Amino acid sequence: MFNIKNINDELFGKVVANPTRSELRNLANNMEKTTEFKSASYISKVRNRSAKNTYIVDEIEVGVDQKEISKSKADEIAAKVFEYIKDKEVIRVDRKMGMNDKFSFNCRLYISKEYARIAHMWNNTLFNPTNTENPDLVSIYIPEWPERMMFAYPETGVTFILGSDYFGESKKSFLRMAMYKVKKAGGLGFHAGSKVLRVYNKDNELKDVGFIMFGLSGTGKTTLTIHDHELTGEEKAVVRQDDVVFMDKNGYCVGTENGFYIKTEGLNPKNQSVLYKAATSENAALENITVDENGNVDFYDTTLTSNGRGVILREEIETTDDTVDLEKANKIIFITRRNDIVPPVVKLNPKQALEAFMLGESIETSAGDPTKAGQSKRCVGTNPFIMGPEIEEGNKLREILQKNPDMECFILNTGSVGAKDNTSGEKLTIKVSTTIMKEIAKDNIEWIEDKEWGYMIPKNVDGLEIDKYNPRNYYTKDEYNKIATKLKLERKVWLAKYEDSVVDEIAATI
Repeated sequence: MFNIKNINDELFGKVVANPTRSELRNLANNMEKTTEFKSASYISKVRNRSAKNTYIVDEIEVGVDQKEISKSKADEIAAKVFEYIKDKEVIRVDRKMGMNDKFSFNCRLYISKEYARIAHMWNNTLFNPTNTENPDLVSIYIPEWPERMMFAYPETGVTFILGSDYFGESKKSFLRMAMYKVKKAGGLGFHAGSKVLRVYNKDNELKDVGFIMFGLSGTGKTTLTIHDHELTGEEKAVVRQDDVVFMDKNGYCVGTENGFYIKTEGLNPKNQSVLYKAATSENAALENITVDENGNVDFYDTTLTSNGRGVILREEIETTDDTVDLEKANKIIFITRRNDIVPPVVKLNPKQALEAFMLGESIETSAGDPTKAGQSKRCVGTNPFIMGPEIEEGNKLREILQKNPDMECFILNTGSVGAKDNTSGEKLTIKVSTTIMKEIAKDNIEWIEDKEWGYMIPKNVDGLEIDKYNPRNYYTKDEYNKIATKLKLERKVWLAKYEDSVVDEIAATI
């Protein structure tokens, strides 16, 4: 019925093509409350992604954890959309994903003009276009549509976003599609941040150590990506990318975006100084954050939602440099957020890394499903935007790790340890996590094997009283075994969904 080549301006009643950043803000002026920082703040009706309303068109084999819609049904809805938009005034924004040619995509968003705030925010997440005539990916966004539904045509490269005015839907529509295209091209797309820690290692050599950090929204991925780790002098942290990276077979990671979409709950200059400074710039665009009649911003007030957000410009993060790419992911961090028996950090062998990837363990946050916030959650690759069989992603990662034995993998817990009954346990603070990452970069941690789980745990970590965070110190033997038995069973049940000999082998070792 249609393809990406015949979706053009002629389908719409009127098109405002590629307004500038300031023009987009002006177009959204009627929706803006200006903050004390002279930045724009907006409020949406929908305040989190609508995962339950997101579908993959069955022009490909759809994964176990994805919702499928038949092409005939999708085409039927698309036809109604095309009928509606023929008299519609829309904004068209063309942007480029990535800085270079490798795994780079021309992206085009069409959105109803009255929702210019979404166009304004999305414009600030990607790079200036180099080719506005030949889009690789197109999203058609009609927030006022009477039914909430998002559906993506993987092969066609087109996404329809209907009935939601939440900005995150536009951002993820392009990243989701790009990850699928990269997988088809032989790479792998990750829901992960990336950075370099330049440190003196245990041999007193100054080294650049590349990190990528997997993590579901709300688990601390952005905070850890942007943190400076209190490095000074010749040692420093360099931020590359916040949300999605594309990895090739050699571990090279291509960045995607020029803006960061951060959670703002509890944001403060003491613990998150780099983020706070960018979020209080006049160029930031805030979303669903309490702003009073005088423009005063309260990052602690969650009256509107605990999923308050902000788009900040990468150039205003003082720890960035001139590239979003990473020469190699020397260290791969799987961020989880659990509160009981998962240690603050564990070191994995390649088989355990594949297990961690396929399990994608964490807890639900307000960014996903606010009604289930705090409950256990699993998501392959901590990536709810996979299209196609999830096991393809795991097997590709396994191939990369086998080809690159120098790449090391870890699980980092950003929750707490020892929670039970009415006790929240010992909190694993930002300071704990950033110190651990710094010492991993320095190759300065002594590891010992946990006989029960098979992974390695730290015997000591400079700057931390690591025994304070040993989960076994907070439970009786029976209490610990009860939690461990339940966790192992949950993991086996989860992995049983993915029919593959490698996954079966992993499940048998749990």
